[in-house]
Amino acid sequence: MSEQLVVQRARRSFQTGKTKPLEYRIHQLKSLLRFISERRKDIADAIKRDLGKSENGTELFETLGLEGEIKLAIEKLAEWAAPRPVEKNLLTISDEVYVQPEPLGVVLIIGAWNYPWAVTLQPLVGAIAAGNAAVIKPSEVSSHSAKVMEELLPQYLDKDLYPVVTGGVSETQELLKQRFDHIFYTGNSTVGKLVMVAAARHLTPVTLELGGKSPCYIDKNCDINVACRRITWGKFVNCGQTCIAPDFILCEPCIQSQVVEEIQKCIKEFYTDNPETFDDYGRIINQRHFKRLMALMEGSTVAVGGDNDESQCYIAPTVLKDVTGESKVMKEEIFGPLLPIITVSGIDEAIQFINEREKPLVIYIFSNDNKLIKRVIAETSSGALLANDCLVHFTVSALPFGGVGNSGMGCYHGRHGFDQLSHLRSCLIKQLKMEGVNSMRYPPHTAKKLSWARFLLLKQVDVGRLRRMALLATLAGLAAFVVLVKELKHTNTVQRAIKEIPAARLRSRNGGPELNPGGVGDPGTDTWTPRL
Repeated sequence: MSEQLVVQRARRSFQTGKTKPLEYRIHQLKSLLRFISERRKDIADAIKRDLGKSENGTELFETLGLEGEIKLAIEKLAEWAAPRPVEKNLLTISDEVYVQPEPLGVVLIIGAWNYPWAVTLQPLVGAIAAGNAAVIKPSEVSSHSAKVMEELLPQYLDKDLYPVVTGGVSETQELLKQRFDHIFYTGNSTVGKLVMVAAARHLTPVTLELGGKSPCYIDKNCDINVACRRITWGKFVNCGQTCIAPDFILCEPCIQSQVVEEIQKCIKEFYTDNPETFDDYGRIINQRHFKRLMALMEGSTVAVGGDNDESQCYIAPTVLKDVTGESKVMKEEIFGPLLPIITVSGIDEAIQFINEREKPLVIYIFSNDNKLIKRVIAETSSGALLANDCLVHFTVSALPFGGVGNSGMGCYHGRHGFDQLSHLRSCLIKQLKMEGVNSMRYPPHTAKKLSWARFLLLKQVDVGRLRRMALLATLAGLAAFVVLVKELKHTNTVQRAIKEIPAARLRSRNGGPELNPGGVGDPGTDTWTPRL
């Protein structure tokens, strides 16, 4: 079926309104979860053929986070989709004012090859949760994963609402000619610009999850051993083909040798003496990228690794030194197992080096000095900042994941993905009453009306705060009432006791029994006090 017909069918299906009920969305999300669970082996086999990942590695870095996102969406969907009350001004204090999330329509999701399941299906979770139809275009570079997705996903999801379109550049270009209500692209900035141009023809909003050169600064006073363990893991997982991998290290010259030595130890610990035969060390996606990476090493000194085999698309974990900002390896995002080290005089030069370049997807900093970390946050800009670890911010659904500037626009994960693929519709419902108050906005616009308008419109009213104050006032009034009741009971008891005094005295004089022998003092005198 042609790309145009696929999009038309998805739009017709969306226009029936079947995605509006939350129950339908939850059913589709549960079906997607069942797909991952039942087809785990098919997914792992495809990833193994595409990228050389192990089965356990596939679950850890592809499907585990995806399952978490789906379960979170199922659990929180009613909350996310509910009307969201907002603050009012005095003019609208009696009105119903809220934000109502509603579906955008038909979304195009263009996935990437480096994590072909996670970065393609996670946006789909947000699209389904928000009530959209979605055309899914997996990357043709990870061809085995794309084929499995095309063959098996329609067995679990609505075929009309969530079709999978495979193919290369021509198919993607044909898709981009169609009108969508949102385009979600994951990939590089060069293609991202082309996507944005195509979207502009239809005024279609876009989310661009791009990449960039994410710097990693190591403070000389931190625990270098721990820092290098975490950097080694974050850099070389998936053979360095991770958009948020540390792209290069910035450190002072006095610790460069120690950094190289510690990373070399960690490579051996993680991947053995021969990473080529180690099950958890993958491969470069294809020979084109292999040749690109080999060319990037020109002009730099190999400090660790450097072994390679073009026939296997294998490049060993490699550390480069004698690198400057003008080196070939610093001219583009590496996206492979090459880790350059650039020496700087300290944090001042590191911040300057970062700020002279495009805004990265993430900045990493390793330091025990919290003030230094906060300074980097204050004086730089990036999609995210992570101190003393790598990659793990991707696992936190409450954090928006996305870039800024050249590293992308828009964000997703958890509620952020739901909001990104929803229209947050402003709603105000007013009654046809209180026309006297409303008349101040009608002509003629006198100074008196302007004065009232200034008061009514500029005075914001926090209805939630007013409700809390009213509740506190109610509780205070109730507490005062309880205290008053206790005081009245006490007063009545005293009065009854006082009334009994004359009768007690009279009985005492006549030799009769005392009415209240439990008093204190002589009942026949003024010193007697009843016990209450």
